[in-house]
Amino acid sequence: MSGFTVGLAILGGLLLVAVIAHSTWTSRRNAPRVAQPESEAPPRNDAPPEMPQIEPTLDGAAVEPLSAEEMLADPLLSVEGGAPEPPAAANVAAPMPRAAVGAAAPAYSQQRPGLDALIDCITPLQLEAPISGEAILAALPATRRAGTKPFAIEGQNERSRQWEPPTAGQRYAALQVGVQLANRTGPLNEIEFSEFVAKIQAFCDALNAMPNFPDMLEAVASGRELDQFASAHDAQLSFTLRARHAAWSPGYVQQHAARLGFVAGAIPGRMVLGAAGPGTPAVLALTFDTQAALSDDPSQSAIRQVSLTLDVPHVDRNEAPFARMREAAAGLAAAMDGAMTDDDGHPIQPEALDGIGTDLEMLYDALDSRELSAGSPLARRLFS
Repeated sequence: MSGFTVGLAILGGLLLVAVIAHSTWTSRRNAPRVAQPESEAPPRNDAPPEMPQIEPTLDGAAVEPLSAEEMLADPLLSVEGGAPEPPAAANVAAPMPRAAVGAAAPAYSQQRPGLDALIDCITPLQLEAPISGEAILAALPATRRAGTKPFAIEGQNERSRQWEPPTAGQRYAALQVGVQLANRTGPLNEIEFSEFVAKIQAFCDALNAMPNFPDMLEAVASGRELDQFASAHDAQLSFTLRARHAAWSPGYVQQHAARLGFVAGAIPGRMVLGAAGPGTPAVLALTFDTQAALSDDPSQSAIRQVSLTLDVPHVDRNEAPFARMREAAAGLAAAMDGAMTDDDGHPIQPEALDGIGTDLEMLYDALDSRELSAGSPLARRLFS
């Protein structure tokens, strides 16, 4: 074999090795980033103590209350109809300092609040004599919903004289029932009011009670007025984080989100950031592809974007939710080599976020003036 032939063979071998090496490097470079063992991972940022929170469902209208005292589901993700388009998000150069959360921030109960004329059309029921909680529970309608509007029944406890959901072992001197005037599906309409009347009339017939229904047209008009206010003061904000280079695996996203205080939600591909008060809705939700989270081999599932969402009327302003949202988005973008953009993929300058923050303060003030403060039980019911 001549020297020329040997040289060509060596050159060919070197080229083949180079092609294989380049292919291997490219494959590893484009593979989704995976979570590091905690012993090798960077130190975890200080995160607020984990507190219990309500994990809302995707569609509050699809949830059927099982009892009169149950709270309606609090949607945190996007809701169809009636809600304005979320403001665009922007790039943030560095994480913002976390705003202090007041120690006296109210801790609202997980239970559905009592009927309130601010958002309920209330009907008093006249009883012939005090009645037991067992009799009331036995006569309750199978569902406490008229169309898309929930309704609740309350009794005035014969001993305490307080209004409460009927309970076995108690006696009640009076009853009242109320249907919600509006929610994110729209205002109470004539068909829903008629369905409400039919269900309550059957309930009253079983108890020998006499209902005093309000005028339907007045109730529907009140619902429309409340819905107009709610539609003008509803806001769901969303930031999108997109991978600049290599994609992310679900474990990689979960690891970095956990360092900021996020915990697993009820739905695969969803994490939530708890509030300071027990029993309150999550402040933020982080979501990514559910199919990637359910993959047989999540480490090979490629995620190129995640979303951070804030349902403004559901979170008390004392939680500083928007400041925490900006901080979380900036921290995740920096740690995961991501870019923060709007829904169309366009980055926006930080000053745009400052304007959104100012607008949110005005929205909070408007809700306060209507006695529907963000994060309160009434606001969570109305914006559901």
